[in-house]
Amino acid sequence: MKHKPGLKLQRLVEVFLVSMKLGLTSFGGPIAHLGYFHDEYIRRRKWMDERSYADLVALCQLLPGPASSQVGMGIGLIRAGLLGGIVAWIGFTLPSVLVLILLAFFMQGFDIGAAGWIHGLKLVAVAIVAQAILSMGQKLTPDRSRATLAIIAMTITLLWPTALSQVLIILVAGLIGMLFYRKSELSYGPNLSIPIRRRTAVVCLTVFVGLLVILPILRPIVNGTGLSLFDSFYRSGSLVFGGGHVVLPMLEREVVPTGWVTKADFLAGYGAAQAVPGPLFTFASYLGAMTSGVKGAIIATVAIFLPAFLLIVGALPFWSSIRRSPKLQGAFTGINAAVVGILLAALYNPLWITAILTPVDFAFTSILFLMLVFWKLPPWSVVMTGAIGGTVISLLLM
Repeated sequence: MKHKPGLKLQRLVEVFLVSMKLGLTSFGGPIAHLGYFHDEYIRRRKWMDERSYADLVALCQLLPGPASSQVGMGIGLIRAGLLGGIVAWIGFTLPSVLVLILLAFFMQGFDIGAAGWIHGLKLVAVAIVAQAILSMGQKLTPDRSRATLAIIAMTITLLWPTALSQVLIILVAGLIGMLFYRKSELSYGPNLSIPIRRRTAVVCLTVFVGLLVILPILRPIVNGTGLSLFDSFYRSGSLVFGGGHVVLPMLEREVVPTGWVTKADFLAGYGAAQAVPGPLFTFASYLGAMTSGVKGAIIATVAIFLPAFLLIVGALPFWSSIRRSPKLQGAFTGINAAVVGILLAALYNPLWITAILTPVDFAFTSILFLMLVFWKLPPWSVVMTGAIGGTVISLLLM
């Protein structure tokens, strides 16, 4: 479906402003981001229905790259076309990119890992994820069998905490759903119009594979810092499942042994990336700036996110037709339940065990949860409350 030029421009501006708002306020990592997205895009603006959002999350969990960023790109693509996906990515990532570039220039080696306000933001992330699980769980695991599937997925994720385990859980859950839910009467949800041609999708998938093969071959031939940076960060973004934290070991192997970034500067940047809103993949902006200034930051940022964009553009045009198949609709039913279980596991590890350290932490997180779920206050106010409260708690416990 083609939109009128005026409506398309209006939607592009809307997508940019909303994604920028999320980029400025979405603390807590990829799992927490899904909670922020759910609150803003689904609950408040109703750009998608609950089931379609859960299907999109499940699709992005299967794809390599930063799942939360891909979900944001996907929502932008559905809302405003190809440019909408690009605009959604720019809005969501730009705030943290700018902050991390500045940190690379002015705050190298500054230890902020133990700051009280960072601990407060971790508590906010716990409350945000708990809210998302409550909302999604009520709709996606309403019966005994799906709730059981979610708990099994949670248990396996906790006992086998790897990126591979999450992919296998989703695949097995899809198979279970295909076998046991294909004869059920399922709600299909609205037939979303994906404003991307399948030919465009095939081109994007071809480019994704082509760059992954060609860049390592060209790297020793050209022997330029720019191409080397692009190859290292593109490969890191292409071969990682499980979100932002998983990419850190891969990036360390790319930039520390080569001498681009020292171990101390790498760890300092990692601490800074934890403290800013937006996707953790923008850590690449810091590393690129440390290597080659602003030019390096731009190369690294584009390279690490490009695979995610190519994959989501390549997958979405086939998504609506796939969802209409009874077997695959059943598969998504099983996958949706498993996603709830995976989110529940993430609520415990890493969020709960790294944030809830004392009874005071638990009490304060309960207040934040109350503000979100029952008082229905805007997320930015809860984020500010969490940062201030975390600082106060740290001072009281000194």
